[in-house]
Amino acid sequence: MNLETSINKTRADFRTTVLAYLEVTKPRSVVLLVFTALATMVVASAINGPVPTFQFVAAIAAVTLACAGANAVSCYIDRDLDASMTRTQKRPIPDGRINPPVRALYWGLLLFVSSLFLGWRVNPVAFACLWGGMIGYVGIYSLWLKRRSSWNIILGGFSGGLPALFGWTAVTGKVDLLPLLIAALVVLWIPNHIWSLAIFYKEDYAKVKVPMLPVVCEIKKALHCLLSTVILMVLFSILIYFAGSWGTIYIMTAILTGLAAIGLSTYVYFHPTPKNAWLLFKFSSPYLFLLFLGMMADAWL
Repeated sequence: MNLETSINKTRADFRTTVLAYLEVTKPRSVVLLVFTALATMVVASAINGPVPTFQFVAAIAAVTLACAGANAVSCYIDRDLDASMTRTQKRPIPDGRINPPVRALYWGLLLFVSSLFLGWRVNPVAFACLWGGMIGYVGIYSLWLKRRSSWNIILGGFSGGLPALFGWTAVTGKVDLLPLLIAALVVLWIPNHIWSLAIFYKEDYAKVKVPMLPVVCEIKKALHCLLSTVILMVLFSILIYFAGSWGTIYIMTAILTGLAAIGLSTYVYFHPTPKNAWLLFKFSSPYLFLLFLGMMADAWL
């Protein structure tokens, strides 16, 4: 092997390693959660006045590192499940791109500790939200409930609303009714997002004995619960309008996306095929993005 070939191989190996450590943080999940934090920061700034640039940048960096760190730690915890499920076999740990697996744990903890340092610089309430997210996602969901109870998504999903709450507290330093409702909206969004995925990958979850609701009960009962959470989610999106000082943009976004969410969930309820469940899953993330984009646009205008 000549020198040029050796250098190219080293570069390729380095790139593969970097991408593996990025992938184990689940970037698409991080982007959506950070976007909810950004939106509530924008809304809070519009109500309470602008924040210093350092505080804004530190807050975004903190919530990004916290979400990425929690995801990396959860990937380490679930490495045995990921190796057995078709959907997750190509993730960095089961695929051998992060070896030994404990390196993913160290990586996740490093990211999370860094987020705590930045979070403390923002304010103590925001710092507490970061801790709550890690405890909820890793402690309650990954370590306690995921393999034991069909309530895993309901109780473990509370951590999903904390980035939105973090965004508000990063600006105001306190918890108010409006951000609590916004955080609750995200919590209600999570069952729809995960259960629709679990319907599509039902055999995968059953194989590893993860008691997702669509795996452990009749599909009609699971879809009844899914549709109920979607209706509650949409009602909360309307309630948020009355709890804040919003204009036309947000309420129209909430109504239109809400009608689409209920309509699609109802269609899946009466036509519960894996293909339709996958369509509902793919719709769920754009729904949340558009709703929070509507909040931001309303705050700006």
